[in-house]
This record gives sequence, structure tokens and C-alpha cells, in this order.
Amino acid sequence: MILTTFVPAARMRLRYFTMAVVAIVAAAFPPAPAAQGPGAAARAAAPAVPFRLMEATIRETQAALTAGTITSEQLAQMYLARIEAYDKRGPAINAVIRLNPNAVAEARALDTERRARGPRGPLHGIPLLLKDNFDTADMPTAAASISLATSIPPDDAFMVRRLRDAGALFLGKTNMSEFAWTLTTGSSLGGQTLNPYDLTRNPGGSSGGTGAAIAANFAVFGTGTDTCGSIRIPASHNSLVGLRATQGLLSRDGIVPLALSQDMGGPMARSVEDIAIALDGVAGVDPHDPATIASAAHTPATYTAFLKTGRLRGARIGLLLDAVVPDQTDPDVAGVVASAEAELRRLGAEVVKVTIPDYAVISNFSLITREFKANLEAYLRATPAAPAKTLQAILDTGTVHPGARSLFDQALQFPSTDTGDYRQRVAASAVFRSAIVNALDDNRLDALLYPTMRQKPVAVPLTSQPGSNCRVSAHSGLPAISVPAGFTPDGIPVGIEFLGREYSEGDLLALAYSWEQATHHRRPPVTTPDLDVDWSYAIADGAANVRIDPDGRRFRLTVPDADTHVYLDPSMRIEEGVVRGEFEDDRWRVGYEIPIARSAGGGGTRRADTATVRAVDLQSGRAYELHGTAVPQ
Repeated sequence: MILTTFVPAARMRLRYFTMAVVAIVAAAFPPAPAAQGPGAAARAAAPAVPFRLMEATIRETQAALTAGTITSEQLAQMYLARIEAYDKRGPAINAVIRLNPNAVAEARALDTERRARGPRGPLHGIPLLLKDNFDTADMPTAAASISLATSIPPDDAFMVRRLRDAGALFLGKTNMSEFAWTLTTGSSLGGQTLNPYDLTRNPGGSSGGTGAAIAANFAVFGTGTDTCGSIRIPASHNSLVGLRATQGLLSRDGIVPLALSQDMGGPMARSVEDIAIALDGVAGVDPHDPATIASAAHTPATYTAFLKTGRLRGARIGLLLDAVVPDQTDPDVAGVVASAEAELRRLGAEVVKVTIPDYAVISNFSLITREFKANLEAYLRATPAAPAKTLQAILDTGTVHPGARSLFDQALQFPSTDTGDYRQRVAASAVFRSAIVNALDDNRLDALLYPTMRQKPVAVPLTSQPGSNCRVSAHSGLPAISVPAGFTPDGIPVGIEFLGREYSEGDLLALAYSWEQATHHRRPPVTTPDLDVDWSYAIADGAANVRIDPDGRRFRLTVPDADTHVYLDPSMRIEEGVVRGEFEDDRWRVGYEIPIARSAGGGGTRRADTATVRAVDLQSGRAYELHGTAVPQ
């Protein structure tokens, strides 16, 4: 059963219970030092593991770390270099609100531990970014508000502690809608975050800083919070995967609250697999959040066990027509959703059109303004370093972002949850949840389906964003996962959501993974490309081009409509004036023989022989072969 009321634990670590820039030069880096300690000999004998920073998954990154292709320290430097180049300069995405000043030193310590004892698990040394409402004992947690800019919590949030214990590396905090209120990610402390796919638009909210940062490859993955769509909406607007878990699966301990009955933290990533791995890392019973106690019987050994393709064949998916309202849906978004429905059918799913009786009425409630004041003030009282202790005191600072002002004005009218109106709203949640479960059961459905957002992101600096379907999951407490469904003709990402029964995260991950692996809709934004390096040679044939740096063992191939990104290829070697190498990952299989220009004496340079580069795009099956001459750069 999903809990909607809570009883304080004996020790009130759950502080919100109230219901009773580093400049980094992107220079060449040397090969990682040889691994020492347990398993070093086996790793030394293992095949070379290539690595590309752009779009790297947790599994790919961990494999490269284990093989010694790269270190966590180098990873930290590379991601910090991207943040330096693109967050406050260049396109100025403005997604990162605060960097961890100890990130490189902490990465170095994790490398030392890896060499001595091996990795703790799949998250060891993996860089991530935290939304600025997750408590960290070593950095301020401000909910992106100037009023709390100096507030350092007494300890880590439960999920932060779980990630830290797993060996994850925190690069910093991301901007958010101030106090997580709006869907556009503007704040008094962080300013306005931009959508990397269209710099004139917002990235979604309230976790838009994390959404924009992960889309722009500022870290491997990140965290967000979702009170009504604040993980899933920025996931949709940034071509990401975002999961809102069953209410009660994940602890809310140490997250600056908006409304406890609907608050839910969770991972945001570029792939379904990364969501599953991160979910393993953060899930667990927290004695200081009694809502998680019931999750013990519903948490698998690993969510990655559900990552199997073909799950859509024979699945019954209910297209929720109540959430696809023609006169409230942008035509371009509607086109992507229609294409997704057709794709599901081609993949073997049976798509059933479903409506819920009285949907508009029974879904139309929220607990946010009724809970915010009491919840936030309890959190502030339990945070000694918080400069303000009441909602009114924060408002009196005169610093609150205009987008959050309406929340404050409404919340001040509801100082207590001990009212008949509030109890009716809590009861409405159970009614709505029952109606959704009935729709799933009566139609024998594996999941409901609907667009995460019916409208494109509005232009900045607007703070009102229409078109959200957040309430289906947030008001029922049922889990939902948003996955990329494609792009509008003007290049705006669109996401669709699969929603299931309580504690059906594994089944939803299976559907989402099957969808992702069959469609490959995710693509990175063009505004934040690879940071190119000082290439030694370039080869071109008029359609494709290759650049190599033998000293740094780096390689890049660009062909029509595709890019391998910058690869670190440990197999690259020079033999009698010919650069040779081969690598393969989830996307590309590449082999090359590149004679390089050599000195002919007397100050001249003798032309090199013809280079050959062969590549296969493993997603599309297309093969490419390039012939040309390596030209010194």
C-alpha cells in the first residue's frame, strides 16, 4: 500500500516531517597508471577497453575505469572542462549552481582505493551532479534560493549517503526552480537555466538544471526530485530518461521539501540502464522515513535484471486519452506521440485506447500549497545553519524569485494540515489511484501510456509552462518513467511515459529498455559538442573525415548524419610509421591503418601512403570506408 500520511521516527533525522569555477584546460592526458592490488594482473591481460566521454553510460565508464583506460581523476577533469566551456561560457547553459571544490581530490582518493582494493561496485568513481535540494554535509544546500545560500546541512540526505557509500563522485549541485515550484528552472541564486536543444527555451523544471546538465554531458548521471513532474518534465525536454518511483520506495530524508505526500527524489540519465543502476544505488529502507518500510518486500536484488529486449512484444499498453487532449496539445508534439504509438504497434505491442471516468474531476487536486509551509519550516528548524526559520522570514528577505512568489503567497494561507479540506485532498489521492488501477486491471494492461508534456517548453524568461501530465503519477503515487520518443520538426525533444501499478518499477524498466533499444531516439544537443583536442593528423575523402592524435591515443570519425565522438583507444599503436587500432562499443566497430607523413630529409616531408578506415554503425548497420592521406595539423 502507498503511504500518504506519516508518523515521525523516534530520532527526527527526517527534518521535514510535519504531517502530525574551476578552470580546467582540455589538454591531452597520458594513459592511466597501471592498476595495482587485487586483480591487477587479470586487468592487465584483459582486452583494451575504448572510452568516449560523450554519451558514456555507467557501465561503459566503469569498464574503462576497471581496465585502466582512464581514471576517475581524469574523468572529473574532463567533465569539469565541459562545464567550464559550456555552462557559463559558449552557449551558457547555466545548469550548474555550485561546483564541489574537492571533486578532483576525491576522485584521486577513489582511484587509490580502486588500485588497493578494487571497486566498491558499479558506481565507484562515477561522476554525477546533485540537484540543489539534496542535503550534503560538505556543501551548502539552498534549494537555489539566495535566502538559504549559506545553509550547510548537518549531514547527508539518505540517498546522497547511499551514493557516497557506493563510491560515486559528486561534481557539484545543479540549478532548479526555486524551492522546486515552477516548471521552468529559474531561481534567485542560480538565475535561468537554458535548454541546450534550443537556447531560447526553458529546460523544464523543477529539476531543469540536472536535465540540461546531463543532456549536455556534464556528468554521467544526476539526481532530481519530482513533486508533480519535476523529474519527468526536464527528462522529456532534454531527451533523457527520468523515473518517478512508487511513493514510498525511495527515502525523502534530507531533501528540502515541497510537499511530503508527493515529493520523490530519483535518478535522471541518458539511458534506461543507467536509471536501473542508479536506482539500485539509492533504493533501501530508511528508518528515518517510515514510508520506505513497505518497500523492503518490493525491492529486487538488482533492477538491472529487468533489462531485457523484446518486452514490448505482446504487451498491452493503454493510451490514456484523458492525457492526450487535442485542443491542449501542440500539433508537433501530437505528431511525435502518434509516431510513438505506431512504433509500439510495429514492435508487437497491443495499444488500447483508455479513458478514466471523471478523470478531469478526480485528478484535479494537489497537496503542495497545503503542505509547503509546515513541511519547509520543520526542515528549517532541524537545520541549524539555515539563516531563516520560517516561510515569512524567507519572503521578507525580498530575494525570492518571481516564479516562486505565488507559491509563498498561497502557502501562507495554509499554516496547518489539520483541516477538513486537507483530509479531503488526501482521500482524493486514494480515489484517483484506485481509478487508475481499475483502468489497468479492467483492460488487462501492462502499463498506461501518455505524453510527458503536451506542449513544447516555453521561451525564457516565462515561468508559466502549460501542458503537463504530471498529475497522473504524482497524484496517485504510482510509478512512471519518461523516455525519449523523438523530436519535433524544429528539434525539440518529446518524451512519453509508461505508468504502472505500485512497485512495478522493474516491469516499467523492462518496457522502457525494450523501447529504447528498438528506437534509439536519444541524441545529444548540438550546442555542447565534444571538446576537440589538438589533433596531429586529419584524413578526409569529401564525405567523411577522421582525426587522430597518436600521442594521446585519441580518434574521431565523422560521417554523414553520425559522429563517433572523441575516443580514447588503448589499442592505438604506431608500427613502422603506420598508426593502427581497432575498437568496438555499443554503437561503433572501427578499424584503421593510417600511414602518417614522415620526414624526407632536408626539411621536406614525404607524402604518406593512403590511409584506410573502416567503421560499422551497430545501430543502423551502415558501413563506411574512408581512404585518404593523413595530413599533419
